Parts: sequence; structure tokens; C-alpha cells
Amino acid sequence: MRKYVKQGLLVAAFLVGLSGFSQNRQLDNFRSPDKNGINVFEAPKDTVSTFDGIKVRVGGSSTLQFQALNHENSGAVDLIPIGDNFNLATANLDLDVALAKGVRMHLRTYLSSRHHPEPYVKGGYFQVDNLDFISPGFLEEAMKYLTIKVGHMENNYGDTHFRRSDNSQAMYNPFVGNLIMDAFTTEVGGEVYFRKNGFIGMFGLSNGKLNQAVSNPETTGASILAKLGYDGQVNEDLRLRITGSMYSTGKSGRVYLYSADRTGSRYYLVMEDTEARASSNFRSGRYNPGFDNEITAFMINPFVKYKGLEFFGTFETSSGKTDAETDNRTATQLAGELIYRFGNNENFYLATRYNTVTSDDPSGSEITIDRFQLGGGVFLTKNILAKIEYVNQQYDGYDTTSIFHEGEFKGVLLEAVISF
Repeated sequence: MRKYVKQGLLVAAFLVGLSGFSQNRQLDNFRSPDKNGINVFEAPKDTVSTFDGIKVRVGGSSTLQFQALNHENSGAVDLIPIGDNFNLATANLDLDVALAKGVRMHLRTYLSSRHHPEPYVKGGYFQVDNLDFISPGFLEEAMKYLTIKVGHMENNYGDTHFRRSDNSQAMYNPFVGNLIMDAFTTEVGGEVYFRKNGFIGMFGLSNGKLNQAVSNPETTGASILAKLGYDGQVNEDLRLRITGSMYSTGKSGRVYLYSADRTGSRYYLVMEDTEARASSNFRSGRYNPGFDNEITAFMINPFVKYKGLEFFGTFETSSGKTDAETDNRTATQLAGELIYRFGNNENFYLATRYNTVTSDDPSGSEITIDRFQLGGGVFLTKNILAKIEYVNQQYDGYDTTSIFHEGEFKGVLLEAVISF
């Protein structure tokens, strides 16, 4: 306890010390962490620089849920008893620093999460949208359309990771939970973006490792990321975006694409056995295909917004195998979200999502997981969001000895989000 108090006092002193650094919190080429960042995907490419010296933006977020979920199965494995109560509050600390004209750094620290009650660093990156720091006017025409990101950072595979909850940063997610197959990982790498007239292209390389180390040098190799798409405002009322993404590695030692989120699922202890603990069984309600080494994954995401009505879709297919397998297995995910935003400045919304996964499971079974979500939210200010969600998730195809045989969880969650 003394350690956590000391860490909290150090963080508070640090924030106070930085608070006088700058009163203007706007940065170039930056996705706002509040309501203004909703339906923003890649950070915008600004054409005019406002840089007038180093600027430090201190931000963060905090969320709290009340969970009222029930779960059941066939009884082959006893489920842990769960009741209605609050979950552990989660918190993030964000540092965003304008270092030069068109040059920015981002660093996110998880102060509290389901998996770790103590602070630890998620990752960060160095983003370059202008090369004047090398020489004034250097590659000026090219840099009107190019962006470079380098760091130990969140990979830009698919568009779902722009709308998911990242620990306490849940402002962009109209629901409480993320997708069943939650594609998210942080790896050391670099990405180069080209954007012009709505066209989006990205190519990236990473080292394919979640936990960085120089040991076991023969077990990993480079992973390839790519994205192509279009994002355009057709007219005042209609916006269209569609992207296709790819992530591929043939030598990773262990694939973390569907298990790299160390902060944990929002559905605490659902479908877990009597020995489960919230901190160690932190991926409750999610599905990981269990690929140890090779993986090739594709995701297509259409997004349509007409006035207050939005549709966001996901089609994903992923194939790979464990070290013990000779043939690849395949997992397929479909999801569709329909959201209606209304009221003054669209401060209210209603939302529904259907999400299904079909997979050749490592157990040998061909399984299906279906989830239905229905919810809504209200922005009390641009920095404060309150949500409610009903969720029903069902498991089919599992062996009679599995904890998921005839499994189901359902119920209601309330979530309060603060982000600034």
C-alpha cells in the first residue's frame, strides 16, 4: 500500500509541475481524447502548423462500471459465483508533446487496470508530419501527404482498434465491451502513411513481439502490416469510409494479436471457473484462436454516417496454427454496429451490435460464439460520458467437458467515462 501511495504522490507532483507548461491544449495532427475524437480514425493530417515551441499536453482518463451479469453452462465445470457490484476503477495517464514543427510524441501509461493495479507503460510513438527539423523545406511536397510513426506502439491493423476501449479510454466506444476477437497488439515497429483526396494507404513493419527482449533470437521475425482505403465527406450529411487491412507474420514465437490487451475485458469473471481471479483471468468473454507462430489476418471495415445515423461493420478472417499442428486453422469474425446520435450536438445516442465468431478451435471442435449488445449513452459534457449496455453472449459447439459447453452470460452494465 505504501508503494502505491508513494507512486500516486509522485504522479500528482509530476502533473502539477507540468500544468504550468502550457495552457493551450491543442496540438497539431492529434486526435482529441474527448467527444471531439469520436469517429476519428488515424490522427488528422494538418496542413498548417501552429508550432511555436515545445508544448506538453497532460491528459488522461478514468472509468468505472457497475456489473450485473449472470452466467451459466451445462454444469460440466463449475462456474465461479458472481454478483452485482462495481468493478475496479481503471485509469490512464497520457503525455503528448509537440517537439518541433510537425513532430509529436505520445506516451500512455496504465495507472490502474484489471490485470495490473499498479502503473505500467502501454507504449508510445514518435510521429513525423513535417521534416523541417532536418532542413527547412526538406521534402516539403511529399510531406503534405506522408506521415511516419515509429515506436513501441499500437499496431494499425483494422479500424476496430480506433473504436475499442483502451483500458479507461472508453470515450470512443459506444458500447461497454470490445469485440469477441479483440484485435489489438503493441509491438516495436514503424508505419508510413500516404493520404490524399480521401485515399488512405499504410505500410508497416514490426518485430512481432509483445514482450521485448534480445533473448531467443531465432524465434521471431518481421511482421507486415498494410492498409488501403478511402474516407471522404460526400456532402454535408454523408460520410463514407471503407478500409482493408492485413497483418502477417511467419515467425513470431507466439502470436499476440488477440491476446495482447493486458488491461482486461469489461465482462469481469464471466465463464470462469471457481479458481478464477479478476487479475489473472482478465480476458473473460473474449476468444483467442490460439495461434502460436504463423498468422495471416485480414479485416475489412465499412463506415457510413448519414446525419445522426451510423453503421460500422467488421469482416475478419484469420488463419494460423500452433507449433504442434501441421495444418492451418481458420477463425472468422463478423460484426455490425448501428448507432443513432441525436439531441443538441448529438449528446445522446442509442446503439446495437451483433458480433459472431466461427472458429476451428485448438480443442478440435468447430465452435461458434454469438453476442448481442444493446445500449445507449449521454455526454454530460464533452469530457464526461455515461453508458448503459445489455449484453447476451452464447457459446455453441464446445465439447461436453468444456466450461463453455452450453455456455451463456447476459445482463446489464453501467459505465461512467471521464477523458481529457
